[in-house]
Amino acid sequence: MTDVKKSTTSRSRPFISSKLDAELSICFEHPERVVFLDIETTGLSHYYDEITIVGWSIGGTSYTLIKGDDPSELKRSLKSANAIITFNGIRFDQRFLKQEYPEVRIPPIHIDLMYLCRRVGLTGGQKNIENELSLSFRETLKDVDGFAAVLLWHKYLRGDTTSLEKLIRYNRADIAAMGAILDATLERLKYEHGLFSTHVNFVDWSAPQNWQIPPQDLKPASMELTKALRFYDVFSTSSARETRIIGIDLTGSEARPTGWCLLDGSLADTKTISTDDDLISETINAKPNLVSIDSPLCLPFGRVTVEDDDPNREEFGIMRQCERELKRRGVNVYPSLLPTMQKLTARGIRLALVLRKMGIPVIESYPGAAQDIMRIPRKGAGVEWLKLGLSDFGVTGNYLSESVTHDELDAITSALVGTFHLAGLSESLGTEHEAPLIIPDMTAEQKPKVIGISGPLAAGKTTIARHLESKGYAYTRFSMVIDDILNERGLEQNRFNRQSVGTELNSTGRQRELAERTLSKVHSAEKIVVDGLRFPEDHSFLIETFGLNYTHLFVSADDSERRQRYIGRHGKTELKGAEEFDAASSSEVESRVGELNVLANLHFCNNIRLSDVESRIIKELEQIIGE
Repeated sequence: MTDVKKSTTSRSRPFISSKLDAELSICFEHPERVVFLDIETTGLSHYYDEITIVGWSIGGTSYTLIKGDDPSELKRSLKSANAIITFNGIRFDQRFLKQEYPEVRIPPIHIDLMYLCRRVGLTGGQKNIENELSLSFRETLKDVDGFAAVLLWHKYLRGDTTSLEKLIRYNRADIAAMGAILDATLERLKYEHGLFSTHVNFVDWSAPQNWQIPPQDLKPASMELTKALRFYDVFSTSSARETRIIGIDLTGSEARPTGWCLLDGSLADTKTISTDDDLISETINAKPNLVSIDSPLCLPFGRVTVEDDDPNREEFGIMRQCERELKRRGVNVYPSLLPTMQKLTARGIRLALVLRKMGIPVIESYPGAAQDIMRIPRKGAGVEWLKLGLSDFGVTGNYLSESVTHDELDAITSALVGTFHLAGLSESLGTEHEAPLIIPDMTAEQKPKVIGISGPLAAGKTTIARHLESKGYAYTRFSMVIDDILNERGLEQNRFNRQSVGTELNSTGRQRELAERTLSKVHSAEKIVVDGLRFPEDHSFLIETFGLNYTHLFVSADDSERRQRYIGRHGKTELKGAEEFDAASSSEVESRVGELNVLANLHFCNNIRLSDVESRIIKELEQIIGE
């Protein structure tokens, strides 16, 4: 029987697998047990978005499950079905269903119309195929597409039940059309009426008599559904709620204005700024705790330039790992070295470098991903929706009453990412070789508690750091990595060589690499003390990495006191020791230590004998940091 069927069909239609033949045979024999299903979601990311409604037709009846309702009917329908028909459901609907309703049984036969349509030259989305087949299931819904469906749900959450009714009708039109598409596809595949024991018009099952009648007595959204993130709820226990964050939605050219925002607590002040000089000037004058830039801030590992003629382009490509990860999570993002992104990436890296050298911490953010996570409609929905989402979150400011650009609103979102990051509510998507892209994460694990200690030579930094080590802090210092480098080069570990290598690393743009390697020595510790910060970049790096869990202590002492300590420590004569101290203090690697004094959270003037440090300064420090 099987051989005869293969022989007959091979002459009358294109080759179709015996597996599909068998699956369709079951559908023809029991059309009442075929479920046509489609879901609506808050977005495209299975990682961050969620189902809003599930619609399905089976056994001559259409059903709708609204988020928050009892899924029992859905479970029963899917349990009784022996086949499911979707459009792009294998990659999309099925994944969401398993994630949101893990107890639901997906029928063993899943026919995805998107792939079936491709066999007969029907490509594109479902609506495009409906148009090509001249199907008319959505005469009153021509203004609704997938993006508009998301907004309908947002309107419903704000009290508009007519929007929910429209969303249900839109969903049911998708389902109804599936049967007609299946019928048309089978006809093009030349499935003859006599191939199966009975002839079935599947549209009769996908579009039963009640498909155009939405559920009656739709209720307003429950408080559970309308509950949203609020600024002061999220940051109620964190001092991040009082920080000053600059958000920059950078453009690729100074000719096109960039969106800029100062987020002071929850108060946003936005503007557009064109030139790099003005961006830097405005940002410095704002005295921010952190700058968050919507732009790639590093190259893909292995790349050395942004241009396509980079000698390593073929081997390392145009995409960073953070972008690959966001793609995997269903978040749309452009590769950092796509031709249209190259100038933006170069500009972002340049601006970040300038700010970090001043000790201003800079993180990379992506407003689109943040808006997905925060359930705020992206700017594609329109300025008013983005304003509404930011306002609902609790952000106030001039943007609510004035005409502002999309870029300014995205700059607010970028700044919010900075607040999340300082509060420790963020995820860093990066690698050992690529600086991270930061996204909000309400479930983030607590970051380590870190104290960085800076100050001039012989001020007493290491004495304090070692005492903290005795209190359970993992100890690390920049000179440990420099000593590793000296060992690699076969050089003696002395102050002169250390200062030479330190100067070399800083002047060649490897200061962040030095900081990363310094931290790698204590990467698993819950409490860390970092001894010997010497450049503003060290300070910015530690804030970028640990947020407000990082405390910067600057230790100072009078020159005469430090000189005497140096002489006593090294056992030199007064004259020889003084000469060495002056030479070491005036070296290039010590030249910017004074700038760290302005950046530090805590300051100690340590003009006391080292033997008194523990009894006096250490106790004061312990009270401040809560030890």
